[in-house]
Amino acid sequence: MKSTLKKLLPFAVVGVVSGATTVGAIQYFGHTSNNGDQSYFTTAAPKASFVGMNTGAVGDDFVKAAKTTVPAVVTIKNYQSRTASRASEQDLFDFFFGDPFGGRGQQRQKQQQQQAPDNMPSGMGSGVIISPDGYIISNNHVVAGANKLEVVLSNKKSYIATLVGTDPNTDISLLKIEEKGLPYLNFANSDNIEVGQWVLAVGNPLGLNSTVTAGIVSAKGRGIGILGSQGKAANPIESFIQTDAAINPGNSGGALVNTNGDLIGINSAIQSTTGYYQGYGFAVPANLARKIVEDIKKFGIVQRGFLGVQSLDLSNDQLVASYNKQYKTNLKVGSGVYVTGFGEKSGAEDAGLKKGDIITKIDNYSITDFADLSMSIGSKRPGDKVQVTYLRDGKESTTTVTLKDQKGGTSTKTKADLTVTEKIGAEFDPLTERFKTEYGLTSGVVAKNVSEGGEMAKIGIVDNYIIIEVNGKPVNSQKDVEKALDKYQGNVQVKFVDDYGRIYTKGFKMP
Repeated sequence: MKSTLKKLLPFAVVGVVSGATTVGAIQYFGHTSNNGDQSYFTTAAPKASFVGMNTGAVGDDFVKAAKTTVPAVVTIKNYQSRTASRASEQDLFDFFFGDPFGGRGQQRQKQQQQQAPDNMPSGMGSGVIISPDGYIISNNHVVAGANKLEVVLSNKKSYIATLVGTDPNTDISLLKIEEKGLPYLNFANSDNIEVGQWVLAVGNPLGLNSTVTAGIVSAKGRGIGILGSQGKAANPIESFIQTDAAINPGNSGGALVNTNGDLIGINSAIQSTTGYYQGYGFAVPANLARKIVEDIKKFGIVQRGFLGVQSLDLSNDQLVASYNKQYKTNLKVGSGVYVTGFGEKSGAEDAGLKKGDIITKIDNYSITDFADLSMSIGSKRPGDKVQVTYLRDGKESTTTVTLKDQKGGTSTKTKADLTVTEKIGAEFDPLTERFKTEYGLTSGVVAKNVSEGGEMAKIGIVDNYIIIEVNGKPVNSQKDVEKALDKYQGNVQVKFVDDYGRIYTKGFKMP
């Protein structure tokens, strides 16, 4: 019963992403560029208008928006070795679009054991130029595992891009190409969008460059569980904009824009039984994407605040029923998030919240389900204060909560403040005697909690791979790894064993 409950009732510790970095993956900047960089993190003026039923007006609005958006949307080609990592053997888009080939996807993976030719990308997606000096927003899953990223503009000019940073928890990434005077898109305030509003999706689906499709906003605040289950996010933030504008593999990282051509979201996923469009597409809201990108650009890492509660989504009847059965309670399905417990050093507990409280608002934002809570906290940083409105025994109260990071801190951090394991994106357990005997080793540590997009993941290491040496020195504990790389700068050499017993030596530059 406990294992069933774990599947149906994850007690989520709510993660908060700081407010200003999200600029690229979900929205396109406006095409009116100026020579400066001052528009990079500006928000488009709230000029949202709805398209009338007059077909001529609709056509005009779509044409203008398409002309604004297409030049700012790019193709991103992901080049990577398929030999080192199990994860990289699977097509990038299988994660987010399923396997459209039925059982043939597994057969294709086996055929890809050999190194892909250097001139053949492993996957392709889309991106949005968000500043005239070459910053581009896309999805994390579009760039995952790449050892080279090529960006192709709508005018066919090609560049090798630098990956500035990624965030698996929101599926956002930030890239940079060296160019000036580029067309770009402005962010719109995604909080202002309405269900039924006309939108356009622009990207490069199925190899069809600069494709524009139209539809409406079908829903807001959708949580579909894809980032945690398939995107390897430790603390996923899902509050997607749902649209029926046609989105297919290759659209990932492209723009969802309003009829002014302002970026309101970054296209990320579809829900489909075939792997192709069936009317349900999902985009990361612009406000969240912008915050993530601003964090990456300013701090080098995402600043994520936590409310510090374990929770139950009262809008989910299955979760409520399972909770009632497990704990002999009689909770009713409804609106809000029920507090089931607290994390260590919880800001919410410090502020006086108790188990059994029902969170109904964060600041002035109504909380109807977990996606609402995730989004409202996801736009904040450690140290930010939020007003939490909750019900206790039917009585409404409000308290001020100071958000913290996962270690209980309330200040922002840069890469220099991170521990060695945080910098390289993995933790390590001592190698057991059984493993040593089985693999004929005298030293080694087992990798765990390998972060998607981290340095260890980039060189092909996944959970349960064995690290034998770091920079030529045997390692037998996490302390050994930390000692070898503490305050170290330069290239790192890692010798490791995969789960087939094959030994590799790979390297990365210490961040």
